[in-house]
Order: sequence, then structure tokens, then C-alpha cells
Amino acid sequence: MAIFTGAGVAIVTPMHADGSVNFEKLEENIDYQIANGTDSIVICGTTGESSTLSEEEHIECIRTAINRTAGRIPVIAGTGSNSTETAIYLTREAEEAGADGVLLVTPYYNKATQKGLVAHYTEIAKHTDLPIILYNVQSRTGVNIAPETAVTLAKNCDNIVGIKEASGNISQIATLMQLAEGCIDLYSGNDDEVVPILSLGGIGVISVFSNICPQDSHDIVAKYLAGDVKGSLELQLKALPLMHELFNEVNPIPVKAAMNMLGMEAGPLRMPLTEIEPEHKARLAAAMKAYGLKLAE
Repeated sequence: MAIFTGAGVAIVTPMHADGSVNFEKLEENIDYQIANGTDSIVICGTTGESSTLSEEEHIECIRTAINRTAGRIPVIAGTGSNSTETAIYLTREAEEAGADGVLLVTPYYNKATQKGLVAHYTEIAKHTDLPIILYNVQSRTGVNIAPETAVTLAKNCDNIVGIKEASGNISQIATLMQLAEGCIDLYSGNDDEVVPILSLGGIGVISVFSNICPQDSHDIVAKYLAGDVKGSLELQLKALPLMHELFNEVNPIPVKAAMNMLGMEAGPLRMPLTEIEPEHKARLAAAMKAYGLKLAE
């Protein structure tokens, strides 16, 4: 059984002006997401600025998401780290808190070999009963999960069940699905590639776009899986300019700016991330208006 099918939101971590986590706003955002069609809450992923959260904050965000969601939809906790021991610790805490699954980004900076990735993920899998989604995003971590490696992990570890693919390499993803023969669930990690990845057997997306357009993100997947490929494609293409502007600077800089422009009070970013450049903000605002969103500022 898949952890979820559809659109999971890679939810941002709202901050107060002083940089502390705004848990009240996080709870509001979770309610908003659920009310507007989101199929899963993905908390403390890289979009949630997990690399700059303390372990205590990280765990508290996971607990907050689980408690607020209250079983309405699955909660997947981002518990990846460039330290295997830290990833094990966070994963255990997420399991104890009641998460439905975990998302494990590849170890960043270390640039582990494929053998190292197998060892890393296998060790984490031994320490939890939760289903695991691998997260492949070489542009952010410096390491790629080869198709053969992902398949090896899925076949040898019963609880490694999915992969979030943000490599941008459609040929690689096709090879992965050919080798997998159904042993791994595929999620798009790039909002602008949802339909292509669904066409290769994907079952959903873990989405930045969902932070501001949860219903549309859900509908792109739902229409495709219901057989309305044309309708799904139309929604994907309509959203493409906005999706691109949500990445006109490194994520989550633009999406937090977009949320703030919509009056959603995502707050500031934690250093070393800085506020969006004025010209990029103007481009983002124009794309949001063109898409039909009403700006509060």
C-alpha cells in the first residue's frame, strides 16, 4: 500500500519576525491544506528549512503536524540528514510521535558512493518500522541515487517503499521504473514534471506549488489517475509559468515570498537564506496575478 496517492505538500516552516518557529501559523497552514484538497502533509522537508532547525524544533514541528492533522490525511516527516546516526534518531522520534512515513533526503555534502547510500538507507531502515520514501535531489545534495541503487534498496528493505525523484532526468526515471517492475512507488519532486512522471507510473507529487495552490496541485494528479490525461495536462501547462517563478531563486525563498504576498504570513527565512530580490519578487507577483491569485500586498 502506498503511503499516499496524489499531491503531498512540502510545507514551509512559518517563522516569527525574530526567526523562531511560528507553530500557530503552521497549524493554520495545515488546516488550510487539508481543506483545499492536499493528500498528505510532508513536514520538515528541505522546503521546511530543516537544515537550519535545531533537533528540538525539528521534532516539535513533526509533533505539531501530526497532532494538528489528527489522522485526516497522512503525515510524512522529513528525517534525512548527512549523518546516518542523526537520521536514525529523527526517524525514531517521528515514529514515536505517530508519523505515517518518513522522507529521507540523500546525505548532503558527504557525496556518498552508491555503496555508501545503500549502507546509509539500509541502516536507517533497520531502526524503524515506518515506510520510507527516498529523496533524490542531486542539485541540492551533490549525490544522485542511481536507478540500480534505488531498486536494490526497495527489494532488500521491506519498508523502503517509495522515491521522490527531483533529478530532472526523465530518462533516468524511466530506467528506474523499468528496473523496479513495480517494487517502488514514484513521486515527482519537481512541480513542472508531474504529468511526465505520472506517465512513467508515478502516483503523485511532493509539491512546493501546493503551498499556495493545493487544490490545483491535487487536481493535476487526480485527473491524470482518473484517466483525464488531457485535463491534467491542461492544468500542468497553465501552472507552468508560476511553477517556474516559484524557483526563480533557491527554494524556499520564492514560495515564502509568495505566501507572504497572499497574506499567509510565512514570515522570514533563516540564514544563510535571504529575502527574495526585488526583481524576482516582481516577476513572481506578476506570475501569481496572471494565474489568477489575489495578492494581499
